[in-house]
Amino acid sequence: MTLRLEDLAVGDALPSLDRIVTPEDVKAYADAGGDQNPLHQDDAFARAVGFDGIVAHGMFTMGHMVACVTRWAGEAAFVTRIAAQFRATVFMHERITAAGRVREVDREARSVTLDLWVSLERDGATEFPIKRGEATIHVPDPG
Repeated sequence: MTLRLEDLAVGDALPSLDRIVTPEDVKAYADAGGDQNPLHQDDAFARAVGFDGIVAHGMFTMGHMVACVTRWAGEAAFVTRIAAQFRATVFMHERITAAGRVREVDREARSVTLDLWVSLERDGATEFPIKRGEATIHVPDPG
């Protein structure tokens, strides 16, 4: 898919992206990022410090949000800025959903600003591990 600035409007939704968080994914993230905190790998430790089990890294969750953005933006466009506010923990085997919408289209600068979030359903309620994310995407001139 090639993102066309001309086709975008404020309020356009990004297709959501779901993922089930697994211990293997979180371990691979810990190995790649160097964060070997037992909170992210040892269920007994996580419970001993007050959590309901192993907690996914906040940056793992943000990485999923970025994957949603880059899948939508395609290969030619690129992220120039990303930000997130972490609001809730993510536990193993939960389904996280990244989504967003277009907040601003700057045709002169060829940029798009997005409002983003990551949600999950827990105990019959929607939680937002990332409630207020945002990104700026540069869309090169196709010509």
